[in-house]
Parts: sequence; structure tokens; C-alpha cells
Amino acid sequence: MTAAGIARLAGVGRAAVSNWRRRHADFPKPVGGTEASPSFALVEVEQWLRDQGKLAEVPLRERVWQQVAGHPAGAVTALVHAGCALLLVRERSAAWPALAELPDERLVEVLPVALEETLGERLGHGRPVLTPTSTALAASVPLLRGAAELAAETGVRAAFEFLLGRHLDANPRQYTLTPPGPAALMAALATGADDDAPLTVLDPASGTGSLLTAVERPGAFCGQDADPDLAALTALRLALATDADIRVRSGDSLRADAFPSLAADAVLCHPPFNERNWGHDELAYDPRWEYGFPARTESELAWVQHALARLRPGGTAVLLMPPAAASRRSGRRIRADLLRRGALRAVVALPAGAAPPYGIPLHLWVLRRPVPGERPPAELLLVDTASEHAGPARDARDRIDWPSVHTAVLDAWTPFDRDGGVAATPGVSRSLPVVELLDDDVDLAPARRLPPPAAAEGAAQLAGVRESLTETLRRTCELTPPPVTDPADAGTGPVGRPTTTVGELARAGALVLRAGGTGTTPAASPIAVLTDHDVLAAQPPSGTLPDGPPEEPVLLAAGDVVVPVLGGGAAVRVVDASAEGAALGRNLQLLRPDPAALDPWFLAGFLRATANNRQASSYASTATRLDVRRLQLPRLPLAEQRGFGARFRALAEFEEALRQTSRLGDQLVQGLYDGLADGTVAP
Repeated sequence: MTAAGIARLAGVGRAAVSNWRRRHADFPKPVGGTEASPSFALVEVEQWLRDQGKLAEVPLRERVWQQVAGHPAGAVTALVHAGCALLLVRERSAAWPALAELPDERLVEVLPVALEETLGERLGHGRPVLTPTSTALAASVPLLRGAAELAAETGVRAAFEFLLGRHLDANPRQYTLTPPGPAALMAALATGADDDAPLTVLDPASGTGSLLTAVERPGAFCGQDADPDLAALTALRLALATDADIRVRSGDSLRADAFPSLAADAVLCHPPFNERNWGHDELAYDPRWEYGFPARTESELAWVQHALARLRPGGTAVLLMPPAAASRRSGRRIRADLLRRGALRAVVALPAGAAPPYGIPLHLWVLRRPVPGERPPAELLLVDTASEHAGPARDARDRIDWPSVHTAVLDAWTPFDRDGGVAATPGVSRSLPVVELLDDDVDLAPARRLPPPAAAEGAAQLAGVRESLTETLRRTCELTPPPVTDPADAGTGPVGRPTTTVGELARAGALVLRAGGTGTTPAASPIAVLTDHDVLAAQPPSGTLPDGPPEEPVLLAAGDVVVPVLGGGAAVRVVDASAEGAALGRNLQLLRPDPAALDPWFLAGFLRATANNRQASSYASTATRLDVRRLQLPRLPLAEQRGFGARFRALAEFEEALRQTSRLGDQLVQGLYDGLADGTVAP
């Protein structure tokens, strides 16, 4: 396990682990890794932490994950072995207890036979998951036993999803993932909601299987990926999640299609973007190019035509596409033919941050294989959901309102799919005659074709904004702190004032420290998440918990103090009714003071001091990290704390009034610009 894993076990920051290594001669020695990133033996670390009183017991899920992360053959091999064992537990639950009682040496001898039978029955011939040999399984026995024990607590699917999810989170640059929000929307568009018949669904670039697992009524899953490891993980993930027929293969779908005669009901695909080596030279005469031979720079249009070729007549495909594919001149002839023949039915612009690459607003293309003899549709649906988040794209992924995005898209698609057209919603959706799109550019970008929303809803709303701004300016003046002109009003300074640290207060029981970023959403009652952006912007919780195996989030209570730990800025928030009950997001630290010992506003005020943050921060090459335990505050009686707290609270109210003034001022100015430009406001 790495230093980061040790920090997670003990509930501390990485800096604390570095300090332990320097200050304690008996700290376990590295057993692998590099000098810059050493790895340690889990058993030795666990024993040391327990001897030091820093650990009561390692949670089972954490122990199993560390066995995956530290596997001598690598984490992917460990995940495959764990997935095979979990599939055996799922398919032959009555046989596993007897196998589990065998000694390790005997277990690795008999397990391959049982796994071969199970994998063959569930995944068929040509499967990407090879049965592990006894030699390969020898190093995995503790992992297999732990995974089965975890499955007994959470279920086999939840156990594998937890381990796979932790691996993907630990290696974000190694995989291109499709987040749950767009995956669910793509599945809903492709499969519809009226017919309950099981469907055959294909993903020709399946990755880790995120799109296929989002399908609600699978009859058969077909998947293919060029990476054999990803194909194996996808096959196991699907087998553990559903009873549907599963056919997953490894290989490049464009060059070596594993399903050349398939007629799927639906195709979902998040293809690789901007590929130059996609097979342009060797595939020039491939029969899949019904709508034109894609240029070397148009790999996405090759995936579009591959998806259409694997659909039954009337079947639907949904692809996640880069926005440039809707307007590049090199693809205009293929786009034009897709429109003329009725294959392209809708283009949906998603908010920036929906999926990687997160900095651009990706598109969804909804396609349908034409039915021979039917007249091509006369209109194309365009939808723009860019307004469903606020703020810069770099952190928009945590703040996209996916329920609103789903509603906006499906409310436009459902009547359009039924009737062939839909009434325009300014700035959001519109069905446009195909003939109007067949110009020299065939530009299908929704933002360029949709009517703009009404500017500030006219002069009446601007008058209301002006009145609110005037009232807020008056209140801001009232809240402005008085000047300190009398020397008697000045503070005495820090000289002689005893101080303590947050870490010392936590050890004394005066407050509780909790780190954010864990937890998954219950299906029945989704929970809002307070993000670090929400704290910095002083706005209500705007995030959502990820889908996954059940994991208890840290819930906020009134009076909690929340501190961002990244970025180096001085920002602190005292939780009030607007955030109470929300979950604590990642990169946030919660301090829950004992009201009999600490005033929350006193605590928050001193934690925000610039000098305090500077001395408690550490600096890396790309980020500044705050060690909350090192933050200092004076030792004062509760009555004096409340005096400071009242003043800090007044400053917070003044700061919020300034923010509101700025927001209203910006809204008024932009509204006047827009109104004057479009004629809704007279000069």
C-alpha cells in the first residue's frame, strides 16, 4: 500500500504519514515502489497503527481494496481474479462455502475447474476472461476470501463495483470514462420507455461497461473493446449485474468487428475522439460506409456509420461526440447524407463538464437505421442544455443538474420521436426542417440554430432587478463594519495569548474532524452534496453523490464548520439550514465543535485568518493543501468566544451582502446590454 492508502486508513493527510516516517524509527520500512512513491506491507502498517493507537480496526472493504492495489501481478489482474470468484459466488452460492473451508493449497487446485465451468456457462466461447491457473491464483487467495466476505455484506455486484470504482478513481488518466449522468441519458434515448421487451444492446467501444450497465431492460449485451483488460472487466461487471445473455469480445471494432452479422435493437457508444490511426487506409472499401467514406480526420463519423450498420431497421443508436464533429467541413458530405436519408434524428449539446474531456460541451447524436420503404423524416431535433450548470467548465462536472438535463432532453425527444416535430423552446430546443440545414456547411451545432432566449424577460424584470439592487446596496451600507479610530478599540495583539491547534482540540474531544468525498447515493432518496465550489461561492449544496455500492456519506448538521483543503484560499463556512442534511463533498474537512466548549463562529473566524492558513499550508508543484489540524486559535472562555463569534458572524453577513450586490449588478448590466441589443429595452 502507498502513503496515500496509509493516510486513508488512519483518516489523516499524507503530510502526517510523512511525519510518522521521519519521527518514528519503528515505522514499517518500504517493501516496494520507488524512493519518491514507496509502498508498504499492509499487515505491518496495520499493526503499527494499532500499536500507536491510531487505528481500531481496518474496515473489510479497505482491507480488500489494499489487497487489490498491492497485488504482485497488478490491480487489473487482481480485479479479474476477484470478479471471477464473485461470479462463482453468484452463480453457485451453495458450492462456495465448501470451497471456502478448504486450505489455501487445496483451494487453488480445485478453483480453476469450478471457474472454468462458471465462466463458460455465463460468458460463452470467445470470452475475454481466461480461467486463472492454480499458479496465478496462489497470490490471490487472501483477496478471493476477502472479496467473498465483502460480497456477503454488500452483495456480489456492489462488492465488485466498489473495487472497480476505487481502481478507476486511483487511475483517472488511464481510462476514459462515461459518468453515470450522460450514460443514463444515452440509455434512455436509445431504449425508450414504452416497450418492456428485452433488448439486444451493443457497445462497440465498451471501455469499462458504463454505458451497458445503464440499460434497464437488457435481453442481450454485446460489447467489444480494443483493450483486452477492459473487455474482461466489462464482461465480469455485466455478468455480476444482470442475468442477460453476455457476449463481450476484445479487439478493434473498426478493423476486426466481432459482430459482423448483428442486428441490435440499440447501440450505445462513447468512441475515442480525434483518432488518426483508425483504419482509414485499409478500410477504404468497407461496406459499412453507406453514407460516405470518412476522412482520416473524421474517425467519429466512422464510428457513427459502424453503429448504424449494426442496428436492425428502426433501431436507435446514441453516440457521445465532440462538438467539432457537427461542424467540421471535412465531414459535411457525410452529415448531409445522414440528414437526407433520415439516419440522424437529433443533436443534443450537453453542459461542459458532462464527460471527458471536461472542458468542452460534448454532443449526443441520436441516430436511427432507416426502414426500407419508409419516407425519411422531414425535421431534425436540436437541443442545448448548456444552461443546466453555472460557473467555469473546469469544475462544472460536480454541479450539473442531471435531473434537469434529463427532463429537458426527454421532454423534447419524446414528442419529437412520436410526432416528427416539436414546438420551439427558445434557447433550449427546436425541430428544424432538414432542407434548411443542407447548406454549404451543414453545421448542426445546436447553439447556432436555436432561437435565443428572451433577454432578461424584458424591461419589467430589469426594473425588479434594479429595485433589489437598490435595497441590497442600502443593507450593505448598514452592515459595513465601523472604522477603528479610537486606540482603545484596537486589539491587544497576540502577545501572551495562549493558543491551541485544531488537532489538539480534536484529541481533547472539543471537536470532531471528518473528511469528505466518500459515500454513494441511495436510490430512493438522493442526497445533495456541499462541494468546495459551494463553500467558496457561498451557495447552497449543488453536487450529487455518485452511484455505486452502499457507502455512508458524512452528513452536515447545523453549527458544523466546513473548510476547503485545496487551493490555498481562506474560506470557511458555518453550516446553516440551507446546507443542513447535505453530504460533505470531496476536498472538504468538517469540524463539528462541542457547543459546550467551542462557539462555531469563533472557530470559523480564526480558521479563516490569512496568517493561520499560511502556516498550516503545504505546497506541491501544482496545488496548495491545508492541514486543518495545524490551524491555531486562542484559548478563551466560552463567553469571550461568543463575543468574537458575534463579530465574525456580522462580517459574514456583510460579505454575503457584497456578493449579492455584485450578482445583482452583473445581472442588471448584462440584461441592459441584451435588452438594448435585441430591442426589448428602449434606448
